[in-house]
Amino acid sequence: MDFTSKLIQWYRQHKRDLPWRKTKEPYRVWLSEIMLQQTRIDQGLSYYLKFIETFPTVHHLASASEEEVLKLWQGLGYYSRARNLHHTARYVVENGNGKFADNYKDLLALKGIGDYTASAIASICYNEPQAVVDGNVYRVLSRVFGIKTPVNATGALKEFKAVAQKHLDSKDPGEFNQALMEFGALYCKPQNPDCNHCIFKEDCYAFNHQMVTELPVKTSRTKVRNRFFNYLVVLSSDDKTILEKRTASGIWKNLYQFPLIEKKENQALEIKEVKEFLNVAEIESISLYSEKPVVHKLSHQHLHIQFWIVYSGNLGTAGIPFTEIEQLPVPIVLHNFIVNFSF
Repeated sequence: MDFTSKLIQWYRQHKRDLPWRKTKEPYRVWLSEIMLQQTRIDQGLSYYLKFIETFPTVHHLASASEEEVLKLWQGLGYYSRARNLHHTARYVVENGNGKFADNYKDLLALKGIGDYTASAIASICYNEPQAVVDGNVYRVLSRVFGIKTPVNATGALKEFKAVAQKHLDSKDPGEFNQALMEFGALYCKPQNPDCNHCIFKEDCYAFNHQMVTELPVKTSRTKVRNRFFNYLVVLSSDDKTILEKRTASGIWKNLYQFPLIEKKENQALEIKEVKEFLNVAEIESISLYSEKPVVHKLSHQHLHIQFWIVYSGNLGTAGIPFTEIEQLPVPIVLHNFIVNFSF
């Protein structure tokens, strides 16, 4: 089986018309690779276009505030990607006058750039023969070649990268890498792959051994933790509310939120504990916005969220005017509430 030539021939005929495939400019390739990690293309494309429109060069991105970057990123999740993106843009501008490193090793030294992203940029922009390994690549290689090593096992990356490197097209490694990822995204899908029309059907180990649903192998995931969040949505007599910036480490670091009381289970809040928690001079009433909690599912935790409407007196300088709420970056679950709630 000539895996490489088959794959590239397929790619040239079936690849999607995507904006980052029309350039070898490192900034745009880097932006697309960071943005599309953990994000479907149909969701990420609009974000990519907005970012390029707002920050057409790495200099524009570097000169923006972190809040501006996080606000534009809002809804993509995994916000550490946005914070690292901004940090690296500033580093590239300050230390390289806006010019990215031009090789895998130096790219790998930049914050937020791991083996996958460094390999992608190096191969696509600089024609360096570095194979990429992402979820699509794990899936295609494990099925076609019958690799049963769990993809989340120690040493899996090294093993799969060696297989990808063996088949890499040295003349155009960037095209090969994109072809392998594209094939995994369009044909060799996690669920219901299109095996009947697969170009590797005759040689695919998984197909011929009835193991398509069993490969790739992945060991059991970390147990999901349930958490119970109670957000206090303060409505003051001077048309202000309270939003706090999360400074602690975590996925929502540097995003804003309403004051939060976390409980061990779904429990009603009492006006006394709300008064003690908020330390607001005057609280008139507190009521539950909706009896049914919003369940926000993250990779290792499920957040059961309830919003409590708290009417208070004048907040003065301690509050944020209702008109300014939507300017601040917030987790998507709070954004959805803000959009639907009439402040």
